Amino acid sequence: MGRTRGRLSASALTTYLRCPRQWLLGYQAGLSGPTRTPQILGVVLEEALCSLMMHHPPADVAGREDLVAWAEPHVDRLVAAALDEGKEAWEASLWKADGESWADVEVDDVKGRLLGGLSLFLDEVEACHAAGGGPYLDAHRRGEQPFTVPAPCWGSEPVFPLPEKVPDVALRRWDAPETATWSLPGEPVCWNEAWECARPWFKDPRVHQPQRLYHPEDWASGELDLVLRWDGNVRIVDIKSGRSSSPFASSLEHQLRFYAWLWHETHDGEVAAGMAGWYLNGAEQVVYAPPTSDDMVGLTAEYASVHEAMQSMVEGVIPFPPGSEDACNADQAGCGWCAVCFDEQGAWSGPDRLAWMKALPEVSLHSPYQPLHSIQGRVAVRGRLTGAWGPMPNHFGEPVLGAVLVVGQQHITLEESEPGSFPNLHALLEREVVLLDAMPGVWRDQPRLYVDQRSTLVLDGDEPSSSVEANFTRLGLLRTRANVQGYVLSLSRRSGIRVDGKPWSMVSFILWDGQHLAETVAFGSSISQRLLELMPGDCVAMTGVEIGWRGGILQLRIDNRKTRLETPRTKESNPSR
Repeated sequence: MGRTRGRLSASALTTYLRCPRQWLLGYQAGLSGPTRTPQILGVVLEEALCSLMMHHPPADVAGREDLVAWAEPHVDRLVAAALDEGKEAWEASLWKADGESWADVEVDDVKGRLLGGLSLFLDEVEACHAAGGGPYLDAHRRGEQPFTVPAPCWGSEPVFPLPEKVPDVALRRWDAPETATWSLPGEPVCWNEAWECARPWFKDPRVHQPQRLYHPEDWASGELDLVLRWDGNVRIVDIKSGRSSSPFASSLEHQLRFYAWLWHETHDGEVAAGMAGWYLNGAEQVVYAPPTSDDMVGLTAEYASVHEAMQSMVEGVIPFPPGSEDACNADQAGCGWCAVCFDEQGAWSGPDRLAWMKALPEVSLHSPYQPLHSIQGRVAVRGRLTGAWGPMPNHFGEPVLGAVLVVGQQHITLEESEPGSFPNLHALLEREVVLLDAMPGVWRDQPRLYVDQRSTLVLDGDEPSSSVEANFTRLGLLRTRANVQGYVLSLSRRSGIRVDGKPWSMVSFILWDGQHLAETVAFGSSISQRLLELMPGDCVAMTGVEIGWRGGILQLRIDNRKTRLETPRTKESNPSR
């Protein structure tokens, strides 16, 4: 159920295909750009369109024009709600794009795009009406549900992937002021019935849990926008708030092919009959030929190869910026940080919007601060494995496995670095074991070892010959905290609801010490006002920051009880302000 940087997703795939270094810095390191209004607009518009399709038209609508007239008040209300939600998200953003303001988002533009989405859906309603309601009309009229996971609508009970995690879910009421109206069996299909039958599956806005598909082997996942099923076939649609002329539009076919493949892998070999992008700005549908069943073996091999290449790109501490031979040409959509480099003469090169970086003073590290690359990485330990637990939520709310390693009178918790990253953690319980390539860290002031795909757990004495000479680390000597200093390159704030319904919040920023970078995160009560006031280019010094790992890459974690954060400033420390 958890987000993880270890699984292959559609967005990660398309980013990697455009530029592998863009994927590395964005998805693995967490290096991002400022928030832009189109990003927020895309999210609130998609939710508004889904909310509109959940409504039930009255029985007296007599055609497409009547449906548009009936929907108009709903559209106006949803536009107002989307603008309010977008404004709240914009104001909560810590780093906004220069020259952009939510006040510049026009009501007529937002309404036009939502009406564009309505028009695309009404094309399906019209086709469904012309087809006599499709093969599921009679089932609907009998009050039967033809699909295991029904299309969301107001008044129906939402489908929570993990209902046992939702408090009082069985006691909630989902009544709505309007309900579906059906004719008697054998009567001609009505326009309101065509709307009900044509309604696709989409992400239910009432469900806070992830509504994703997960590959049976757990190395790929995807969250589809919309699935049309009314004609007996499956057609996959991705919703785009802009136009098909967007520089990112070339990635759409790859994204949809990935979704079609994932549907095939998770639905007993069912092959999608169609796939398309719905561009709300201009009500344009772009249709692509879906992969056939004969294509699936090749796609599995291709995606597995990409996933393997992603996992092998880098681990530990990421160098930044690289030499000119490793930087990209910045000729792909989304490129930016990936083009930053120093040439052979040491001159800075990169996009103009990041030119403020070259004006940052050199980082001068002195005691007690240490370079990021010196932080202890993989270690080897031995002991008795016991105390199995999980899956239970980690600090990201993701279900992971855990156990305890006991050496004499000392013990330390072992935990998967991400869901599914070490599924055999409980295989050698109550045995003396050797653990190789574990990653030291700390959580709630207690030392911890994280394990992932690169870690190895074997019986003591059975370790591979290559590790016989491994330097074993005593538990009491594990480094779990660090003192670091550098500049903020990017930052963001996120919040949401965990699978159990509890809220979460997180602030993250990228710390750069002049040669390497590391994501730094703070959760909940550790988010201080000083953190919320940071900007790219600020100098940050931290003592006692926790060492953690995410996808095998260093991640520093702020504990408000143990971490001291200072922001020493000079006139030159933040040229981006």
